[in-house]
Amino acid sequence: MLLHAFYWTVLVFALAPLAYYLLSLYCVAAYFRELRKSHPKRPTFTPPVSILKPVRGLDHQAYENFASYCCLDYPEYEIIFALADANDPAVPVIEKLQADFPHRSIRLVKNVARLGTNSKVNSLCRLVEEAKYELLVMSDSDVRVEPGYLREAAAPFADSAVGAVTAFCRCLSAGSGMAAHLDALGMCLDSVPSALVARKLEGKMQFAFGWTMATTKRHLLEIGGWEGMVNYHSDDFELGNRIARHGYRVELMSQPIQMVFPQETTGQYLRHELRWSIGLKNVRPAGYRGLLFTHGLPWVLVAAAVATAAGWPVLAAAYLLAYIALRFGLAWTTGVWGLRDSETWQRLWLVPLRDAISFTVWLGGFFSDTITWRGLVYRVQNRQLFPIPGVLLGKESTVEGAGGASQVPAILENKR
Repeated sequence: MLLHAFYWTVLVFALAPLAYYLLSLYCVAAYFRELRKSHPKRPTFTPPVSILKPVRGLDHQAYENFASYCCLDYPEYEIIFALADANDPAVPVIEKLQADFPHRSIRLVKNVARLGTNSKVNSLCRLVEEAKYELLVMSDSDVRVEPGYLREAAAPFADSAVGAVTAFCRCLSAGSGMAAHLDALGMCLDSVPSALVARKLEGKMQFAFGWTMATTKRHLLEIGGWEGMVNYHSDDFELGNRIARHGYRVELMSQPIQMVFPQETTGQYLRHELRWSIGLKNVRPAGYRGLLFTHGLPWVLVAAAVATAAGWPVLAAAYLLAYIALRFGLAWTTGVWGLRDSETWQRLWLVPLRDAISFTVWLGGFFSDTITWRGLVYRVQNRQLFPIPGVLLGKESTVEGAGGASQVPAILENKR
């Protein structure tokens, strides 16, 4: 009797991640279906824009990424790069960009002052000071955009109730290896679905994605500026959440941007996944524990084993088939149909492996509060970064904004 009660308890709990997948699939399908039906016109609200690019090190295809910002269909804008180190390897690439696009306003700021532990935010503080225009569009250095990018980013600000704009991304990982394909799957399996579930449940967005964030100097001033976030781990969450708490809307661009994934080893991929898991645990500890009920793979394997042991092989097969249908269906619906990411097809077979790694990394996040970032070791506590003195490792392979952040489940980020 007790054994059967245990069996049914496991089987009931194993339905939780399947229900979450079903809700995710519904939210993704509803969002992109509505987007397709809306037929948005070419945006005509085009105030001058300052594009702010914090850079450290060289991304994969860095020149091509930067050059895409020089060919935008937009009447007036400037591009400002910021570097902490005057000898950074990105300097010659940016100088070549200035030479190749002499008609474009491109500035380079070096020797950014260290105000806090988050080097990206240090650069953003300086970039805001340098910006000529009120509307600011901040973008990571591994992002590549299409000509209509700035029109999409600026258009929502025609409504004074909008305080920030962010975007989903299409992942470019071809030729970057297995680790990049696993990383890119996180966009289809975690980031987009969880963001849209959160948007549905809360009725609004309360966070931003670091690969593209737009706001104004006025809104930044209202939330204390980037200076108030220089020691925080998840700067994108902090920006979106603080703006939302001030009563403004955070909007999504109708078109995704493109993120060029780095060529990295599996070990490097696992390290930055663990880094972001530890950061997420500090954003919302209770929510991080609740992720147990969103990891479907271990639950369905346990449920299938329990059902088989109880003599219910059909039920065991039903759990496994439900996982396969919902998880692969979510990846296809989000990536291929929603984001129109043609590379998603070649990654689909990796879905179970990606889920197994995600569960393992989630478990690992409980056992550490230290991360390696740019060769330095930090302790993450209360959402902030604290350097551990005297510890210096080799240079971390990931660069400013590359990878990792796309795997943070936004449904938990916005429910602090």
